[in-house]
Amino acid sequence: MNLIKQLLTGALLIGIGCAVGFFIIALLISDKRIDAFDAGIISAVGKLESPGLTKVMIFFTTIGAGWPAVLITAGMMMGLYVWVRQRRELILLAAVAVGSAALNTVLKLLFRRARPTLHRIVEATGYSFPSGHSMAAFTLYGLMVFLLWKHIPSAAGRVAMIILGTFMIFMIGLSRIYLGVHYPSDVLGGFLASGCWLTVSIWFYQRYQDRHAR
Repeated sequence: MNLIKQLLTGALLIGIGCAVGFFIIALLISDKRIDAFDAGIISAVGKLESPGLTKVMIFFTTIGAGWPAVLITAGMMMGLYVWVRQRRELILLAAVAVGSAALNTVLKLLFRRARPTLHRIVEATGYSFPSGHSMAAFTLYGLMVFLLWKHIPSAAGRVAMIILGTFMIFMIGLSRIYLGVHYPSDVLGGFLASGCWLTVSIWFYQRYQDRHAR
């Protein structure tokens, strides 16, 4: 029981930390004190451009949001149901995914940051901060790691799952910078906003599970 309380406290503290980090970035954006950070990373990423890498980045950005992400989420839900048959985990996955999309919409309307316009490889509409693709990726693959962790018996399998989840989150976020549709601070802000939402959601879920078990 003490271990569960420690995990819940840790999750809540991580969520608070992500929220603080997000609002620090938001303040730096409003004061235009993050421009040098954005410009430096955009310049570094731009030097990597090549036709082959562009195709790779378009692939990752395509599966990072919209219908591809919906289909991936639905596939995960089906896999969870077939594998572990836990309806509460399916509800958590659906609720967190929908909530992440809704939170991103609210934050974009709140901050109304225009997208970068220099060297845009693909077109994108709407506001820029925080990145919706980054939020969706962090939510989906972060929750995947959480839900599957206890169902994977081997340490090697868990490590492989963490590496896969981290890789997908990183590549989807990087693709938005590479393709010129987001500033790096948009992506980082998306990760932090999603990290806050995800950890707080897990905190409530684990509290419910604990009470249900008792």
